Amino acid sequence: MAAAYGHPVPFDTVFEPRWMPELLFRTAARVPQAPAIDFMGRITRYGELAALVRRAANGFRALGVGPGCTVGLFLPNCPHYVIAAYGAWAAGARLANFSPLYTVDELRTQVEDSEADVMVTLDVKALLPTIETVLASTRLKTLVIGNVAEALPPAKSFLYRLLKGSDRSSFVEDVRHQTFAELVAQPEIADPVPQPTNSIALLQYTGGTTGTPKGAMLTHANLSVNAAQVNALDDQPGAPDRILGALPLFHIFAHTCIMNRTVLNGGMMVLLPKFEVKAALSAIARTKITALPGVPTMYRAMLDHPDIRRHDLSSVRVCISGGAPCPEPLKAAFETITGAKLVEGYGLTESSGVVCVNPYATGGKPGTIGQPVPGTHIRLLDKDDPAKLAAPGESGELAFKGPQMMQGYWKRDNSGVFADGYLRTGDVAEVDSDGYYRIVDRLKDMIIVGGFKVFPSQVEDQLYAHEQVKDAIVVGVPDSYLGERPKAFVTLQEGATVDGDALLAWLNPRLGKHEKVVSVEVRDSLPKTMIGKLSRKELAAEARAKAG
Repeated sequence: MAAAYGHPVPFDTVFEPRWMPELLFRTAARVPQAPAIDFMGRITRYGELAALVRRAANGFRALGVGPGCTVGLFLPNCPHYVIAAYGAWAAGARLANFSPLYTVDELRTQVEDSEADVMVTLDVKALLPTIETVLASTRLKTLVIGNVAEALPPAKSFLYRLLKGSDRSSFVEDVRHQTFAELVAQPEIADPVPQPTNSIALLQYTGGTTGTPKGAMLTHANLSVNAAQVNALDDQPGAPDRILGALPLFHIFAHTCIMNRTVLNGGMMVLLPKFEVKAALSAIARTKITALPGVPTMYRAMLDHPDIRRHDLSSVRVCISGGAPCPEPLKAAFETITGAKLVEGYGLTESSGVVCVNPYATGGKPGTIGQPVPGTHIRLLDKDDPAKLAAPGESGELAFKGPQMMQGYWKRDNSGVFADGYLRTGDVAEVDSDGYYRIVDRLKDMIIVGGFKVFPSQVEDQLYAHEQVKDAIVVGVPDSYLGERPKAFVTLQEGATVDGDALLAWLNPRLGKHEKVVSVEVRDSLPKTMIGKLSRKELAAEARAKAG
């Protein structure tokens, strides 16, 4: 593989593991006046960011946070996220990410499992009522509540306050609530004690193969080295570094590629609270973005926007696509419009973010996930017996080993997760003679909706809660925009009167945004295996055939 290796640094490059706050503190000492964050036009420079992080660390300490504690982040992309993440690390704590898309029940389960005592959130209707409900019924002790206005430029801040009201209008300040402003009003921490690089920095939850949320234990070494691995892929080191932060930082892809890599390199994150096409195109043109990580649906939405040619996108050098396969026509069309290279990569929660990427300089090979990042070894395992390697030239389950590999799942049985020191991904791949990998199938049942994982079993559990549903199967059906959407097939109890449309109207309000099904089809029977288990594969194949 070495002779055909396409990345700009040698495969055997060794990266020094670091305590995560070191990434920020070293950069702030090197380039204190360099812009770190652009949030709706307000700039936070590295020196200011490092000072806020040290104050937040002291604020967390005052709340009893230290080594062995978990601080949860229930936040969209905003400066509060970056400050709270590095501040909690500087206080000695570990993080747990909580998606703003979670339901109350999902939050309750994850709060208890992660042992989170402090949660950082925003005073917005989409977040605060939900987490207040969780506060009343879990181990959570304190909510630290920020306000969007405090992160905006003065004119936008005034308008936001005028339209939204007082910063503290949505909650009662008491011993269980603290404002983010108070958290960072503390003096800068004088003695941040570096934690061992092999200690847990982040519990990043993933559904795994069963659909049950599991926290991948990612250490300071895992996160800092993966940030360095990704940073080393740039074929133009020292070039301007302005990255669009439209992907959510609570997702491991953005956490590593947008936040940690950029902090390490001293670049600027242009953060958007959520991805909206017009806002993203405007931000790219306004700030002269050079890097644009995304998922295929994001690139497709930009291409489909009628105003795309009215925005200057010529500053973009490279786009890393992940989360789901990127169709070749989409890649070609986006590169034509922007002049940038759109390269596909591959990673997962358990890899701290990134395992493989196509080389930036050449664009690599369309339809592949590229080559392993430096120091990452890949094996293809026999699909039926993971103790064996796949036969030469045959596809197999992709397994990897590298310094970014998680330590295991938090408080879970990890048997079967690793094979001879390699982490099993559940994805089936093949490799060509140049060392480029291609994902050809997956062993897992998960459905990828716009880059987010949806587990059929969780949707099926909701269907079984309906008294007239007898059996249920959920499969992914092709979708031109999101890649896949869940579709449900059910049989009904004898004497049932409900139909598919009525079940659809009943089901979707009970599901998360990406779990919502496209339809519910009632059938007389559902396919089963020889031993009587419900079988998804026949319905999945039928859906693919109908879609051509």
